[in-house]
Amino acid sequence: MKKILGIIVGVLLVFVAIGVAMQEAIVERMMPNIVAQNLERDVVRDLPDGLHVFVCGAGSPMPNPNAGGPCLVVIAGQDVYVVDAGTGGSRTMALGGVNPGAVKGLFLTHFHSDHIDGLGEMMLQRWVGGTHSAPLPVYGPVGVGTIVDGFNMAYTPDFGYRVAHHGEDIVPRSGAGGSAVSFAVPPQGQAVTVLEEGGLTVIAFSVDHSPVSPAVGYRFDYKGRSVTISGDTAKSANLEKFAQGTDLLMHEGLAANLVKIMEQSARQAGRDNLAKIFFDIQDYHATPVEAAQSAETAGAKMLGFYHIVPPLLVKPMEGLFLRGVEDAYSGPVVVSTDGTFYHMPAGTDDVSVD
Repeated sequence: MKKILGIIVGVLLVFVAIGVAMQEAIVERMMPNIVAQNLERDVVRDLPDGLHVFVCGAGSPMPNPNAGGPCLVVIAGQDVYVVDAGTGGSRTMALGGVNPGAVKGLFLTHFHSDHIDGLGEMMLQRWVGGTHSAPLPVYGPVGVGTIVDGFNMAYTPDFGYRVAHHGEDIVPRSGAGGSAVSFAVPPQGQAVTVLEEGGLTVIAFSVDHSPVSPAVGYRFDYKGRSVTISGDTAKSANLEKFAQGTDLLMHEGLAANLVKIMEQSARQAGRDNLAKIFFDIQDYHATPVEAAQSAETAGAKMLGFYHIVPPLLVKPMEGLFLRGVEDAYSGPVVVSTDGTFYHMPAGTDDVSVD
């Protein structure tokens, strides 16, 4: 009996080995086609003319295995722009079929670390992914030059390595890094036009993220479609003013009911420093209900949440995050995840999500 069992086990091991070898051979044969399909993939090329928003980061500074730091891609026609550069943003873009090499400009809402910590990688991937001969324009309030100069300095050795390895034809040294384009934050009730080209107009307006200053939101208008982006802010009447009639309001949201639980848990665990941070962050972010109230006041067609605090790690947490929102806002609400895509085709009133 032992000999028979030994023979059976031996035969099974042979079949397993054959199966593994066949799987490797199959993957090896399929890999060229898979790689080619991924390299040829370009979701921007296939989009209808209009405004589109791709969420390249729905998260916050809190660790989240399912979301990167705050990052939004705004596509106007075939032109690609990015708002904020949280951790992993450029990689999420690539996974979603949006080539970081196609980015024409990047807009920073403010200089909190979670909004800039992916900037170096974003600039690098844009450079090598598009063989650019000029740096990435980085728009932001006065002070953005310090941010961009710091990343350029940190990446200077890397720029040299890549030019030496790949050559100027592939990675022109003149296209490395970023170039700051600063503007003064306008007073309450006023906005400043930051960019106007190809039928796209981008304005900036101040928001309330005190003591963080400067802090702005942006509105993109293109062929009758619009998206307004809050950046980090407490409930803001100024945002409501400049978001009037917007098709899509992308607003941050901090669920105080959930953060309070985290604060209490931190105190019970003896993590008083963390408890203090959880307490402090509640006064300079908007709750989901406050964001919904702003969307209703502005008459936004759709409200999309991003920069979501805390991470919604299980589905029931989404219901707790949205508690009271439907009473404050009459339109559709989307809790974004990395990869959420909003579409606003020109010549229509449609706002759709996939």
